[in-house]
Amino acid sequence: MRNLFTSILTILVFGLSSNIFSAPIPKAPNPDVSSYIIIDYDSGMTIASKNPQLVLPPASITKIMTSYIVFTELKNNTLNLNDKVLVSKKAWKTGGSKMFIEVGKKVSVSDLLHGIITSSGNDASVAMAEHISGDEETFAIYMNQMADNLGLQNTGYANSTGLPDDALYTSAEDIAVLSRALIKDFPTQYKRYSQKQYVYNEIKQYSRNKLLYLDDTVDGIKTGYTKKAGYCLVSSAKRGKRRLIAVVMGAKNPDLRTSASKSLLEYGFRFFETHKIYNQNETVSQARLFDGEKREIAVGVKEDTYISIPRRQIKNVKKKYIIDKNLTAPIDKDQAIGYVAIELEGKTLTTIKLFAMESVAEGGLYRKTMDSILKNF
Repeated sequence: MRNLFTSILTILVFGLSSNIFSAPIPKAPNPDVSSYIIIDYDSGMTIASKNPQLVLPPASITKIMTSYIVFTELKNNTLNLNDKVLVSKKAWKTGGSKMFIEVGKKVSVSDLLHGIITSSGNDASVAMAEHISGDEETFAIYMNQMADNLGLQNTGYANSTGLPDDALYTSAEDIAVLSRALIKDFPTQYKRYSQKQYVYNEIKQYSRNKLLYLDDTVDGIKTGYTKKAGYCLVSSAKRGKRRLIAVVMGAKNPDLRTSASKSLLEYGFRFFETHKIYNQNETVSQARLFDGEKREIAVGVKEDTYISIPRRQIKNVKKKYIIDKNLTAPIDKDQAIGYVAIELEGKTLTTIKLFAMESVAEGGLYRKTMDSILKNF
């Protein structure tokens, strides 16, 4: 469908069904935890939450960022899985959970990653931080810079391990954003999170993520515990083409964090659906353009775009395309020129940026004169 945007702000509404049918969707689970969130991986939309922006200590969930940085260095070829890391006395002495590396020994980056991910080794995290940044303090600066790049709004890092520190904090929402980026940016390395056990130095250690043993669709991600943080769990499961990410923080015991996470995943998979609404580089409309060599410009999206909605509601979704009423040439390809609002039952679920799918240069004097007259009306 081609749509001409006139001189006023244009809002085009495409209602796929005139009769709204509200399928019965129960309220989300309300476990006795400090905070939780469950999001859809493809759309990034929140399915359910409780205090998602509440600032809390993350405990060993901190190690998701530690791993993210290691994966970044591997991708940039500034680090290799076979590189040997010299274990410092500080790394060896670090308290809490360990993978039992020994001071003065050299351990491969690959082994340390297993220690960080499967064993939740604080010693492995410190050794890796020192290898990448020279010392853990500098590595924490790197972590905070990465947090800013990823748009984490309520997160501050003070160490690579998650050991208690007043300057170490995050929120369930930020952890969900980070976890989504981890899976999206490093799909091959992410497979390490599904490993249930790992042997190093003749010591077999097991993942503390009990969901890996209870549900074969779960393939990550990380547990955490300190007295102040309580029991925390970041989990992700893929069923068919859908993937969900759940974050539970501040549970009173390890069984509760597991059961709460399981109930959230079941809720999301059972009562919500994920739909692809636009393809990458798809032209979705035409917009009125003033002072250009053309009177219209193709408008579209740059990436595959998904929405997460209650089940059996896709026919009731509406799209509102909103473009600058005075869109004026010249326009460069990929320039942001508007957005589309996705609505359901009168509520905006999400907004998606719209971009120029072509470049349009300024028109001649005649075109500019005629458009100047039209603008006045």
